[in-house]
This record gives sequence, C-alpha cells and structure tokens, in this order.
Amino acid sequence: MTRHCIAVAAGGTGGHFFPAEALACELVRRGHDIILMTDRRAGTRRTGVFAGRQQFVLPGAGIAGRGVVRATRAALALARGTMQARGILARLRPAAIIGFGGYPSVPPLLAGSLLPKGRRPLLFLHEGNAVLGKANAFLAGRMDGIATSFPVVAGVPARVPATETGMPVRRDIAALGGEGYVPANGVINLLVWGGSLGARVFSDVVPPALAALPPALRARVQVTQQARAEDVERVGTAYREAGIPAIVAPFLSDVPERLHAAHLVIGRAGGSSVAELTVAGRPSLLVPLPIAARDEQGANAQALVDAGAAWMIRQPRFTAATLTERLVSLLADRDLLARTAQAAARLGRPDAAARLADMIESRLPDLPHAA
Repeated sequence: MTRHCIAVAAGGTGGHFFPAEALACELVRRGHDIILMTDRRAGTRRTGVFAGRQQFVLPGAGIAGRGVVRATRAALALARGTMQARGILARLRPAAIIGFGGYPSVPPLLAGSLLPKGRRPLLFLHEGNAVLGKANAFLAGRMDGIATSFPVVAGVPARVPATETGMPVRRDIAALGGEGYVPANGVINLLVWGGSLGARVFSDVVPPALAALPPALRARVQVTQQARAEDVERVGTAYREAGIPAIVAPFLSDVPERLHAAHLVIGRAGGSSVAELTVAGRPSLLVPLPIAARDEQGANAQALVDAGAAWMIRQPRFTAATLTERLVSLLADRDLLARTAQAAARLGRPDAAARLADMIESRLPDLPHAA
C-alpha cells in the first residue's frame, strides 16, 4: 500500500476523540503519515499517537441549541476555521480527511470539499450513532464515503457509499473482545458511568436505589461510580451509610479493568460508550441523554434493546424507586444477565479501527497522486 498523508478531524469530548486516536494508531501502524485538525477543547495533544506530529487547532463552535447571537458567533467561528483549514490543506495536500462528527469536523471537511477538483482529498465521515448527527448531516452529501457504527443509521444519504465498520475503541478496550462474561457467583460488581454531561442524575438516583435493595441482595453489591467532582463526597457518604462498598471518582483511569469485572453497567448511551459495552460484551441499563439534538443516544439504546443486548429507561422515568424495582429483577437473574451479555458481544466490533482503515485505504489508489 502506498504511504499517504491522512488528516484526522476530531475534537471535543473523549467520545469523539477516542475513536480518532484508535484509527490514527492503526494508520500509523500501516505506515501512513497523519495530521490532526482539532478544536480548542481538545487542544494540542502532548501524549498519545498525535504527540510530535503536525496538529492544527482551528476556531469553531457548535451552533445547535444556541440563541441567535451565540449561533451567529459560532457560525462566524466555523467560517474562520474553514478558511484556515483550506489554507492548511492546500499546503499539505493530504490524500484523505476523516472526520468523527461534531463541529470540529466541519471546518476541515468543508474546506476539503471547496478545494479545486485536482487538489481535493478524499472525504470520509465516521458516524458513531444510530442516527446521523447534525454536523455529519450537514456534511454527508459532500462525502466520498461514510463509515457507521450500526448496521442501520437514519439520515445517511442513499447516494453516499456507507460501510458498517463499527466504532474504533481504545486498544485496551478492544483487548476485552472475546473474553466472555462470567456471571456473579457472590459479589455483584456494578459500574456506573455517565460522562461530564450526565453524571449528576446517576449521583442523585443510583445510591438511594441501591440502598433500598433487599438486604440480602444489597450485601452482595459493590459499586464503581463516576461522579462529578462536587458530588463525590455526598455519593461516597450515601454508599457508606448504606453499607455498600464503593469507589467514587470523577475520572476512572482503569476503565478496561472495571468494565471487565462488571456484571452490569448503568450509564449513558453515547456512541463510544455503547461501542465499549458491546466490545466487552457487558449487559447494560442505559439512560439516554435527554438533551441530545437528534436523540442520538435514544436511537443507540433502542438498537441495543432491539438486539436483546441492553435495557433502557428514559430519564423522566429514571427514579430511585424505578431503578430499585428494575435492579431487583435483573440482579436476581444470572442467566438473563449472561444472555444479555452474549447478545451485546455479538454486536461488538473489536476490529473496528482496522475495518475503518481498510475502508479508507480501499479508496486511496484512485487518487491521481497515489503513485
């Protein structure tokens, strides 16, 4: 395969950035040069695969959900970012650009589409959700191909080639693929994660729900929970008062180990979270983020529910009483949890980074300068 320069457009939260890093590692392993085009939230990367490589932090901001003034400012920032990206791409001439959704993907991919035909790179999107996000929907018609995490993704234009690659996950998460699920024999390990945007509802609901479990069941439970920094003390206190062993932290540095040990996961249904759950083959109780612009998380959760790989509770119904009732039935049924874990594992794509790299490489020889 010819060595190429490939631009990776990703920024914002880990949900967009983790898959970009996973793909970049695979592309570097295959001998390609990579450059990163990102936003201020992600910033310059000083560790990991992008460290020491060309990186460009572009202006931009999301428009969805903003008032008129802020939306106008965001649009102007995206326009500035697009102009900067166009100059960078014209100078570096990457063979392809792959964007991972959200507004950080807009300036590089839009700029690439505006270059003259003979200098235009191949343009690809990766969609991590079961419905095309707003930024990706804006860009989709200009793309040479779209990679998806789900077999069916609402909103993908029929005229644009789509390939189900799965969602690239971190290497240590991918290593969990195929390890299997061991039902709880004594202690039941619960993992509660929610990300910075959604952890508070879990801090409010999960501790009292677990405290209300029947004593014999509560005595078997131990918890690892992600919580906002300002909630860590009260959540930890609630568990101590209920006699439930718990690790509560704003950031979990050992996610692969915690995920491997988990018998049930409670959390949001973002694309990266769902990918990690299915790669690891873990049953989950999903509470989609209710403010998502296109209910992407609801679509993700429903796809797992339809496959028998998870359960879903919408946030308005996610109360301590509802959760206690659901946990009593789930935690008492080892076979049900095991079957759900197996269904989740059937959806997992631990080789997603390689599949996505294959999709990109399959188009690269068509470039006139790919000698």
